[in-house]
This record gives sequence, structure tokens and C-alpha cells, in this order.
Amino acid sequence: MNRYLSGGAGYTGRRNLGGPALALLFFPVAVLYHELLLRVFDRDVPFFDLALLRILLFSAAAGLALTLILDLLPWRRAARIAGGVVLGLTAVIFCVERGCRAMFGLYYGVGFMGVMAGDVMGGFGSTVSRVVINLIPFILLSFLPLAAYVLLRGAIVPGQGQETPVRIILAAVLVACQLTAFLLSTLGPVKNYYTYEFTPNTAVPHFGLTAALRLELEYAVAGTPAPPLDQFLDDPAPTASPSAPDESAQPSGEPSAQPSQPPKEYGFNTLDIDFAALAEGEENETVRNIHEYMATLTPSQQNEYTGMFEGKNLILITAEGFATPAIDQELTPTLYQLSREGFVFHNFYQPDWTQSTVGGEFAVMTGVIPNWFGKRTAMSMSVERTMSQTLGWKFREEGYSVPAWHDHTHSYYGRDRTHPNMGYDYAGVGGGLELPHDVWPNSDLEMMEATVDGYISDYVENGQPFHAYYMTVSGHGYYNWGGNAMSRKHREAVEAKYPDLSETSQAYLACNMELDLALEYLVDKLEAAGIADDTLIVMTGDHYPYLMVMEDGTDYYNELRGFEDKEGDTSRYRSTLLMWSGAIEEPVDVDVPCTSVDIVPTLCNLFGLSYDSRLYSGRDVFATNYEPDQYSNCMPLAVFANNKGQGNSWITAAGIYEASAKTFTPNEGVEVDEDYVKRVHRLVAAKVNYAKLIIQEDYYALVQPLEE
Repeated sequence: MNRYLSGGAGYTGRRNLGGPALALLFFPVAVLYHELLLRVFDRDVPFFDLALLRILLFSAAAGLALTLILDLLPWRRAARIAGGVVLGLTAVIFCVERGCRAMFGLYYGVGFMGVMAGDVMGGFGSTVSRVVINLIPFILLSFLPLAAYVLLRGAIVPGQGQETPVRIILAAVLVACQLTAFLLSTLGPVKNYYTYEFTPNTAVPHFGLTAALRLELEYAVAGTPAPPLDQFLDDPAPTASPSAPDESAQPSGEPSAQPSQPPKEYGFNTLDIDFAALAEGEENETVRNIHEYMATLTPSQQNEYTGMFEGKNLILITAEGFATPAIDQELTPTLYQLSREGFVFHNFYQPDWTQSTVGGEFAVMTGVIPNWFGKRTAMSMSVERTMSQTLGWKFREEGYSVPAWHDHTHSYYGRDRTHPNMGYDYAGVGGGLELPHDVWPNSDLEMMEATVDGYISDYVENGQPFHAYYMTVSGHGYYNWGGNAMSRKHREAVEAKYPDLSETSQAYLACNMELDLALEYLVDKLEAAGIADDTLIVMTGDHYPYLMVMEDGTDYYNELRGFEDKEGDTSRYRSTLLMWSGAIEEPVDVDVPCTSVDIVPTLCNLFGLSYDSRLYSGRDVFATNYEPDQYSNCMPLAVFANNKGQGNSWITAAGIYEASAKTFTPNEGVEVDEDYVKRVHRLVAAKVNYAKLIIQEDYYALVQPLEE
């Protein structure tokens, strides 16, 4: 046995199976095998493109590096054990990443997966089990290299190391492969994904998982490269001066949206911040660049809706998995009513911010585009930052009560730390919120029943205005009768109306009936207390229900909507924003393109809050100081995250740019300048990168003293 483990005579037969070539090529081929396997199973990534060459070179370099390291170890038994351990860990990591892609539609960094592992297993154990079952073919194929290694380890890591000339050649080939791949990655069109815009989700399709893991570790130690900020700076904005709004750009196409009084001159939503002066006195180059960027922005103009709800109450809801197909006149009548009354948004989107629920919620709560910070999301990073521009703090400063609730585990995604840091008095299940039934998912109706009476009575009896925030959970997937309590609760009603739909689509409609009951309860309570006219309800989803897309490629979301598109298309993320109050007698149609990051600045304007519109990624949707067919940095702009490594899609009042097709389609009858698309690309890049820097540099803390 000792001779066998030390590479003695017991290995003669196995060495002959492969010869010297097996020892030199096994690990490079094994790494490439894993990469190609992952790519084959990823239906959203084209298999044959230039990325395949980069992946081949990076895989060869990584495999040769492992070969050299093991070859240099003087203890051959230890070298063989180490080789097996590395192959085993590689298989596990690739399987976990494939599982993340199947469950969330994303590739995650190892650091983030480590942080979230406990929460995911604790909250979604049954979902994880289902994903694992579906991944059995991938799992079995992933462990083939390890099985081959166990059988041939004596030939792969022979008893004697390679001769020095062979090692030099291996090292030279390694350097050549790595250098060539590096040049292809940093001198071409994907440079930003390799450097300052690196995330595992965008890096894996372009460079492979092996390179993405190396970059994650490298940037965790040395920091992510700084973006070339000067290339994002727009032309300086003219000095803002009050002017009448451009009636041709009004957000409403109906007479009900027009002002009943003669036109007036409007000011701008700004604070007393001299960004140019701040830039001149700033020594930190990055912070100085943020000041310079802010100085180029045109603030949004106040308008007929400015202060419309001043002094009144706000209820803001981020609804788990809510999207337009959940609205059904018979099954969800309250959703149907609220979506057609109040402000009616015809061109609203909730993009996939590549961070699942926490990204969508961050966008809704902050008005800032969610970015990644290594293994941390923007929401997680915000705990250590000043978040003074959130609605929680702004309403608290106005003397409002600011309660917040979530009907799932109170600490999930760290909400017990993030939400108080955004100004809210937060409670969740297991931390201040008690619900009568402990099921998965919990009931949104029960959450409303447990919370609404408190702040309503405080307003009616004591005159205490409120801004309440909710994060719901009843609409969470998977969507089936066995694992979703809210779907089971309403199964009979959905099956009766839609007997021919798939179980997945039926279950999605069914669980959203619980959300509808929660809204019905809320509206009834407001009306019974006589304060529906004093309250604005705002709600949208955190993301489209991506768990309706199965691992085998079956897309039940398309079935439910009745038309085909795919993940990455802007139409996939078109959604509904509810904005309802009993005080709005006639519907107000809003046609401008907008997303979840526009909610906070729009509400700041509606409630007449003191704010600076330049400090947000989004804009007040009612501001009209722009021309639909002309570029400006204050025009309506819906930005979509680069979730497939293809770039950012976007929509303006002039048309739609689809990153997957690299095409801009202008709206009917609209003509734009020849440099329009190029300038919007630059503006989109600026919004994404400066949104990251706002959080990274704790920018709100730097400008806060000037607001007093």
C-alpha cells in the first residue's frame, strides 16, 4: 500500500494508460471541461463567440498553474490528495453556480453565496431541493473529471516530478495563455466587465467562471479598478432658471392631467449645494469627480403636481414577485381597481438589477441604481453609509411616524440593519412582527391586519401623519400547490376560472390573490377612517416573477402574458406602478418611460419635500423640462441592468435601445440627431457608475451639511 501511494510499482499500469501527455494536459482539459459544461447548460449565453477563445486561454492557464504547483510539491502523496481536493471543490463550485443560475437567473460571487447560504437554506430549503433535483444531470457530469482522476491519479501526478526544461516550457505556455487572454479581455469591447464594471454575473459569460473567481479574489484584496470617470462627464448644464413648463411634454395625455389654473412659472427641485465650489476644494480625486458630475446635471423642474400631497400620508409597498399579469378583474379586483385609478403609468418598468429581491427593493427605497461592491450588494453596503436622501429620513424630519414591516424573517438580507439606517422603525417576523400562522410564504393580509390600525388611529386621534413601508412575501415562488401556502389557499378560485393554465401560472395568480386581499383590507380601513383622501398608496414589484422560468427552459411567464419574449428584452420587465389616493377623482395618464428608481424623486416632488433631484439616479416623472426628441441629462430614461453581459438596454421618450440586438428603434414619428444614441450610452454609463460611487464614497454624508 505504501508503494502504491508513493507512486511505486503499483502505478505502472495506470501510468501506461496515459503516458507523459496525461500528466501535462489533464488539469487544463479538466478546467476547460467544467467551463464548457457550464456554458452548454446556460441557454441564455451563445456557445460560439469570441468569449469561447478567452475562456479556453484562461482555462489552459489555470490548469497549467495547477499542474506546475502539484508538480513542484516534493511530497507526491500530498500532491495527489491536493489534486483530488481541488477537483472536488471545482465540481462543487460549478454545481452551486449552476444552481444559482437556475434559481435566480444569475451567477453569484463565492463571497456573496457564503454570506447568504444560511438565509437561503433556512428560508427556501424546499426550493433549493427542487433545484438540486433538476440539476442531477449537471452534477453527475461535473464529477466525471474527479472520477477519472481517482482512477488515473498515479499517471496524472507521477512519482517523479517533471524535468526542469519541461517545467520551463509549461510556465512559458501558461504565461502566454494568460497574457493573451488578458489582452483580449482588457483591450477589447469587454474591458469594462473585466475591470471597473466587474461582477461575477457579467464576467462568467465573457471570461468563464475560473477567471471570474480569480478576479473576485483579486479585487477583494486590491480593490476594483476605478472607472475612467472623465469619459462620463457631460457638457456643463446651463444655469438653472425658472421657466414655464413645456406643455408639449406633459406626462399626461388626458384633459384631466392639465392644470385647472393659468400656467405659472416653476422653480427647480434643488438644495443649496454649490457642486462646483465643492469640487474646487476637494483633494480626493474620486469625490471631486462626483462633485463635477453633479455640477453638469440639469435639475428637474417643479410642476403642477409639486406639493399635491404635502402634509398627507404615504404608504409605500414593495411587493414580492408582483407584475402586471397578477392583475385580474375577477381574481384580484383591488389590484385591478387601483391600477386604473389615480396615476396610471403606461410605460413603467422594474428592471432585473441582478440582485434578486434586495436589488429591486433598494431601487424602490432609495432612487439609486443598485450596484455590486465585490461580494456585497448596494443594500448591504448602505448599512455603513449615510442614507439621508431616503424617504424614511425625509418624512421623519417632517415629523411623520415611519414604521416599516416585512412578513418574512426580520433579519433576511440584513433588513434589521438596512431599514433602520434608512430612517424606518422596522419590524419583521421574529423581530417585532407576530403573525397568527407560520407558513411559507406568510400572509400579506395577516401582516396588514397586524399593523394598519396602529398608524391609522394615531393619525385620526392625534393628528400624527405617517409614512408606512411594507415589503411583502405572499407572491414568492416557487409557484405550485405543494410548496406555496398562499397558492394552495386560493387554488380553487383560480382553477375554476383558468382550468387550462399550467399549475405554475395558476399558482402565481393564486398567491397574488393574498396580496390583493391585503390591499383590499388596507383601502377599506383608510376609507372607514375617512382618510383615504389624505393618503397616497404606492406599490410596485421587486422584480418580475423569474421563478416562473423553469430549468428546462419552459417559460410560464410568457404563457401567462400570452406573448413571447426572453430574459434580457426590455419588454420582460414592463410592469405596473400603483399610485392611488381617494383624493384623485379622475385617472391621470402617465406615458413617460420610467423605472423603480424614479419613485423616490417623484414622491419627494408630490409631497413637497426638500430635496435635490441631482442626487438620485431617477427623476420626477412629472418634470417637463426636456424635449422628447432631443438629448438632455434630465430627460426620462429607463436604465436596465447589464444582466447578460451584453451591455445596458435603455428607453427614452424617443425610443428603445435593446442591448441584446445592439439596435435603437425610435418611436413612430420621432427623429433624433446622429449622436443621440452615443450620448445616451454615455449618460447611462454615468448613471450606473456614479450610483455606485454615491454609496462607495458615502457621498450623502459629504453634502448633507450644506442642506441645512
